[in-house]
Amino acid sequence: QVQLVESGGGLVQAGGSLRLSCVASGRTFSMYAVRWFRQAPGKDRTFVARISASGLITNYVDAVKGRFTLTRDNAQNTVYLQMNSLKPEDTAVYYCVADDGSTYYWGKGTQVTVSS
Repeated sequence: QVQLVESGGGLVQAGGSLRLSCVASGRTFSMYAVRWFRQAPGKDRTFVARISASGLITNYVDAVKGRFTLTRDNAQNTVYLQMNSLKPEDTAVYYCVADDGSTYYWGKGTQVTVSS
């Protein structure tokens, strides 16, 4: 099992940047792919981005391509989501998810609010 804690959320003006962190417990974090999801008020939770266990492969939903960047530091058991050029529609709770191929392990989320 792995436990995840997200941080780095907050209030930012449109056009600004935030960097979210996802810190994992457990010695095998480097074996997990990591996804980020977000849930805006009154909406379903949706996929944002994914990084492979090695960190070599990343995927993004079209809405964030070119603005968000995922990286990971397996030595520090941490994944980073750099978010630039933020828009009000990026406002949501952001969740980090570790995937071992059969099970998703969810963090509790961090709130991101982008004001116009």
